[in-house]
Amino acid sequence: MNQDYNFSSKVKIFSLSLVVIGLMGIAYGFYSAPSTVEEAKEIVANMSHGSDHGGGSDHGGESDHGGESDHGGGSDHKEVTLGGHEYDHDKHVFNQLHNKPWAAVYVPALFFMMISLGVLAFYAIQRAAQAGWSIVLYRIMEGITSYLLPGCIFVLIILGFSALNFNHLFIWMDPEVVAHDEIIRNKVGYLNIPFFFLRAVIYVTGWVLYRNISRRLSLKQDNDNDISIHKKLFKLSAGFLVFFLVSESMMSWDWIMSIDPHWFSTLFGWYVFAGMFVSGITTIALITIYLKSQNYLNFINNSHIHDLAKFMFGVSIFWAYLWFSQFMLIWYSNIPEEVTYFITRIEDYNLLFFGMVVLNLIFPLIVLMNSDFKKTNFIVILTGIIIIIGHYLDVYNMIMPSAVGDMWSFGPAEIGGFLFFLGIFIYVVFKEISKAPILAKGDPYIEESKTFQYYNLD
Repeated sequence: MNQDYNFSSKVKIFSLSLVVIGLMGIAYGFYSAPSTVEEAKEIVANMSHGSDHGGGSDHGGESDHGGESDHGGGSDHKEVTLGGHEYDHDKHVFNQLHNKPWAAVYVPALFFMMISLGVLAFYAIQRAAQAGWSIVLYRIMEGITSYLLPGCIFVLIILGFSALNFNHLFIWMDPEVVAHDEIIRNKVGYLNIPFFFLRAVIYVTGWVLYRNISRRLSLKQDNDNDISIHKKLFKLSAGFLVFFLVSESMMSWDWIMSIDPHWFSTLFGWYVFAGMFVSGITTIALITIYLKSQNYLNFINNSHIHDLAKFMFGVSIFWAYLWFSQFMLIWYSNIPEEVTYFITRIEDYNLLFFGMVVLNLIFPLIVLMNSDFKKTNFIVILTGIIIIIGHYLDVYNMIMPSAVGDMWSFGPAEIGGFLFFLGIFIYVVFKEISKAPILAKGDPYIEESKTFQYYNLD
């Protein structure tokens, strides 16, 4: 007899504590950000150790936009070039420092939203493939995808503040930049605020509708043995995957790549998908192992954990393949408009850029290659935490160089932003899991899933 999950007070207190601590860090980040150009100049002048994070580099965030400047506090340059137009250097540095707390919040907001979206894609694939092994994990997946709507709302709020000029994360939203930048001006048919938010509403509506409809049908199936529900979920999931492939790619162009509107990559949509996909699968594994340790998932065996670990291993290799393909082709072709993206990251974010490759490829490759390790909970948890950190850094590397240039750091705002969204994520997910039976018992393949064995792993 299975015991359904109860949302314990310990989990509530833990998640809410993370939210409070995170809010304090975020508040400090906004409080310490400059509100005037003069304050920005004073902050840069006080960065005597700025070279530790590239403060004296010749490659700042504007190099992603096709320009060059010196960001050192004692720079003699009074103007920088952005898309062929000269801007006051001090104003440019002010925009970067002013962006820091906004970017520190945007990165984790996007990261945890994409974890939920990655799980939704994995859930749809399992439904469309009519996979038998994963049915016992459906309620875990449905719990994780419950964060999708609040996660998207957080992202849209930040995007809304960008459109209202509260920050300078998306330079194409600045009419002054567009007026003097031919490249961005030629993209105005796509990169304009009304169409941008219209697309965003379409993406979010499609994702949330599928999530809510599939969740409702899944719960209905528990008390109804009608095979038609299974067929509806199959057709719905197959159709959703078509929408997902298009909308996810466009989302990655809009919400990530357009931060640097002078750069583009035809592989970018797949690259972002691979990162969110492996992060989502890893999250499923971590929550499953935790709940099993609390004696809630007695129908989960080593074979289920082994299969999740196989996906963690395989998708990590897929992510690395896409990372290398994108990097090598652009680096080898050496086209200035493209290669500047990687020059900025290698010169100003060297440790983070190559460090996240080690975390996302080398560590999972070495550890999860061993079949015995794939069914060892401690090893899967350790590898999972490394993968989550690695892909958070991957998102950090996508956003920060274009948003703040070489003014990056890991301070209260960055740590606070991560903890804040982690706390909300944990609260929403575990509360949702507690709302329904933890086993999707109405699925026609449920017995196959409960008795699933991969050779003699048990």
